[in-house]
Amino acid sequence: MTAQKTDILHILGEAIALGDRREINFNVAKLHTRTTLEVPVIIERSKKSGPIVLFTAGIHGDEVNGVEIVRQIIAKGINKPKKGTIICIPVINIFGFLNMDRAFPDGRDLNRMFPGTKSGSLASRVAYKLVQEIVPKVDLIIDYHTGAANRFNAAQIRIVNDDSQLKKLASIFGAPFVLYSKNLKKSFRNTCFKLGIPMLLFEGGKSFHFNTTITNTGVNGAKRILNHFGMLNAKFRISKPKKKCVFIAESKWIRAKYSGMFRASIAINSKVKKGDVIGHITGPFGKFHHFVKAENSGYIFNVNEAPIVNQGDALFHISRKLA
Repeated sequence: MTAQKTDILHILGEAIALGDRREINFNVAKLHTRTTLEVPVIIERSKKSGPIVLFTAGIHGDEVNGVEIVRQIIAKGINKPKKGTIICIPVINIFGFLNMDRAFPDGRDLNRMFPGTKSGSLASRVAYKLVQEIVPKVDLIIDYHTGAANRFNAAQIRIVNDDSQLKKLASIFGAPFVLYSKNLKKSFRNTCFKLGIPMLLFEGGKSFHFNTTITNTGVNGAKRILNHFGMLNAKFRISKPKKKCVFIAESKWIRAKYSGMFRASIAINSKVKKGDVIGHITGPFGKFHHFVKAENSGYIFNVNEAPIVNQGDALFHISRKLA
């Protein structure tokens, strides 16, 4: 990662010198009541020049666990760098966050609207402003997400394959799993990839749910990355990951063969063998019981926690090939 040498950081119309702390409002549109809606962008600069790291969360308004991770990074002072600059945006999709909804009020998924347009939909305008006015200023982005639709993700980093820099950074972050996944079109990650800005995408937990293990993994990973670049304040302890990261090259979803009441019988992060019983689908009247079995040996790194499932619903995400 190339360190930014500029003494003055120009961002969102503000000039921020080394050693300054600034909270700038990222404004795109008002509410329909004409009330101003402010998205704080919190910028901490050391007196010593160095890399610029951006922490983001809340691209989806229901992914509160990611918001909590960035909140803790700020509240604990982890975002005050020994050198360089740390920028935090805990809630990008403030509209969805206020409405307790994944999408924008226009029904669009912000993470499918990048790089956005200046005069497009509301979601597209937010994406455009983020890409035009903040993203080009930074050297590295860590973007925090959580699972959707009752699906609980094990803590994991998602990166593209064949990128040695991202692979090294993912190992340093220290999540239990690193999943090689392609960049989706019009996603935040894909846009940053095209701009040549490295991103670690963190996934962990599920929507509208706090999980201490996931939160701690996200915060500790951030500290390890900052420590790697000499940006972490010496007062913070660095803990080594309990286990070596498992790199997943290929994976698949095990889907429900029947509709019914669902209960997983295997814990997330578990390693299973082909044929192991990992869950149960039952009927409400006691006359039906289907054993869900592992279709191959591998690690379970996502579990559907919905009590009711329909035929074809994704139940477990399991690794098929390790890197």
